[in-house]
Amino acid sequence: MRAVFIGAVEGSAIGLLALCDDGLEPDLVVTLPLEKSAAHSDFADLGPIAQAHGIALHRTARSDDPALMQALADLRPDLILIIGWSQLVGPEMLALPRIGVLGFHPAPLPRMRGRAVIPWQILTGQRQGGATLFWIGEGVDDGPIAAQALFDIDPDTITARQLYDRAVSEMAGLLPPLLRQLDAGEVPATPQDHAQASLCARRRPEDGRIDWTRPAAEIERLIRAVGPPYPGATTATMHGDVVTITHARLHPRDGYFIGMPGQVQEICCGCVTVMCGDGQCLDLLAWQGAGSLARHSLLGRGT
Repeated sequence: MRAVFIGAVEGSAIGLLALCDDGLEPDLVVTLPLEKSAAHSDFADLGPIAQAHGIALHRTARSDDPALMQALADLRPDLILIIGWSQLVGPEMLALPRIGVLGFHPAPLPRMRGRAVIPWQILTGQRQGGATLFWIGEGVDDGPIAAQALFDIDPDTITARQLYDRAVSEMAGLLPPLLRQLDAGEVPATPQDHAQASLCARRRPEDGRIDWTRPAAEIERLIRAVGPPYPGATTATMHGDVVTITHARLHPRDGYFIGMPGQVQEICCGCVTVMCGDGQCLDLLAWQGAGSLARHSLLGRGT
């Protein structure tokens, strides 16, 4: 079975390695040029993996790149796998492979279709996560399901990194047996129940800007939802310096501090305590940036 693997993120690398480790190397790997790596906060270069396993490599920033389309037409693939590629697939590519174009979605389809589904699952309090391999069509993540793993999550504690890693790990376990199934002529394709579908909107880095007038628990959830491998939750110091908060917890003494939303109440033992809009405080435990977090200063006012 001739297969093409397309991807450019951490999950892509893990999926490709899972196939190679099982003796299921694709015939061609397609990934981004290195100068386009900034397009993904979780970018991973697939070039070294392809080179180590003797797989042909094509770099492009466009799914409709004429050189790519010609390479695919020359190969006449049976299967195209797309794992971690943000661009939509056009009808020309969809028509190329004999079996179809297989995609990966780190959520329990038909729920949570669309973009930024790792953060949205945490932000909306979902209690079931998933890894779904599905047949890509002209719609948005609505094609028949080829394989799926579901698992419980705790939206009150899980981080984006933990959810990302779990979904990718499940995907890597699904891929090899599915490809062996396809090679044997079995093509699993369970239609999605569109009545159960939900669609997630795109998120931009600025959507992670902290609004300190919001409740403390809501801000703490945002910090977990948009943290690594994503750009992170940000705030500005009184001097306008941007600080990215990567780890926080609810302050244990409810009602002890009195102050304005965004005001630093205490700095102790490497922890910065900040007032939130509901009168509760957050303890900031880890952050990045050159800004100074001074006691009684106001955060979020420099933007």
